[in-house]
Amino acid sequence: MSEIAHKAGFVNIIGKPNVGKSTLMNALTGEQLSIITSKAQTTRHRIMGILSGEDFQIIYSDTPGILKPIYELHKVMMGYVESALEDADIILFVVEVGEKYDEEMPLLQRLAHTQTPLFVVLNKIDKSQQEEVVAKMAYWQEKLNPKEVIPVSALEKFNTERVLDLILQNLPEHPAYFEKDEMTDRTERFFASEIIREKIFLNYSQEIPYASDVVIILFQESGTLIRIAAEILVERDSQKGILIGKGGKMLKKVGTDARKDMEAFFGKKVFLEQFVKVEPNWRNQKLKLERLGYGA
Repeated sequence: MSEIAHKAGFVNIIGKPNVGKSTLMNALTGEQLSIITSKAQTTRHRIMGILSGEDFQIIYSDTPGILKPIYELHKVMMGYVESALEDADIILFVVEVGEKYDEEMPLLQRLAHTQTPLFVVLNKIDKSQQEEVVAKMAYWQEKLNPKEVIPVSALEKFNTERVLDLILQNLPEHPAYFEKDEMTDRTERFFASEIIREKIFLNYSQEIPYASDVVIILFQESGTLIRIAAEILVERDSQKGILIGKGGKMLKKVGTDARKDMEAFFGKKVFLEQFVKVEPNWRNQKLKLERLGYGA
């Protein structure tokens, strides 16, 4: 008997902000790798989640939501989306049921003419009537001519196995790119910073989540304990005051929430220290963004 061919490839997930790309990747990998909140622009980096089987390896890539750049940070984020289009073996374009084809988005025109296998994932169908879902499937089939439009609820993990089946059918034959026990290309420091950033998105409104970023300045493991020190950047003194809160109450809540999630994620006790630092206009400074890890 001949050996079963091994398949491996890059499956890149793109779409507008808040359509459920991160929820979809977490459902497909079975891991909480991308932070999820109800606010747009939660994902700022390309985050890889690796799913390996005996004869396959899928490297998922969650990308920032497609937007019109206002800050230098947004330009970098859209650069990640562009590169995700270029190096994909399979593209998953995630849309909500109420979403329409945007004529002013050049990226969508590129999708319509891509030679890469394209699947439109129609997400959040649990919030819609069946007739509307069927009509939207036909709509996107006509607009982008994908290989298939797949109706799912990533949150409920409904029909996500169909997405996996289609990926495996269309994945190219290739040896594994990563060791089979690897789950992501990101470091533990990265996930520590993302967990804190998620808590900032969940605990504050208005500009605070968008004007802040998190830098891990210490990550030290000893036995069953991890010591983590984090610097939270904001752009103005007024934002620093809001972030810390009266008597430090708000910052303490962020720390408590983040520590609990870190302990679950790392499987160890965590001692977490947080400091807030004002870095004026950090979102528009190329060198600062590079030092924060926003780059090629």
